[in-house]
Amino acid sequence: MGLPADLKILLVDDNVLNQRVAVLTFNQLKLKCDLASNGKEAFEKYQQIPYDIIFMDLQMPVLDGIESAKLIRKFEQESERSEKSVIIALSGNEHADHRNMCIEVGMDDFMEKPIRIESLQAYISRFINR
Repeated sequence: MGLPADLKILLVDDNVLNQRVAVLTFNQLKLKCDLASNGKEAFEKYQQIPYDIIFMDLQMPVLDGIESAKLIRKFEQESERSEKSVIIALSGNEHADHRNMCIEVGMDDFMEKPIRIESLQAYISRFINR
């Protein structure tokens, strides 16, 4: 199944190597993504562009993924945006505590790194068809 090429995707990760791998993986799916290197930068970009999906690393300098997700959800409420962005947490270690914490702050799901093409396609497909 093909994915809509016009999806607005934001990848938030402070690791340049992770960014490069993710961009190549998105390209294999014929998708493009914008990049942010920390949660503060992600929130600033989100205020300008209503992304369809945000892939958010949890541990970053300046502002981590949890705090950034809280800001995004608060902004969505206050600005009364008709569509909420899907926020998928990214982490190298999946623990039930991490997953629960992400869901509690308003993230939609949790994805383990490194990003694999099959997982990426499945997550995107699930959320764009809801």
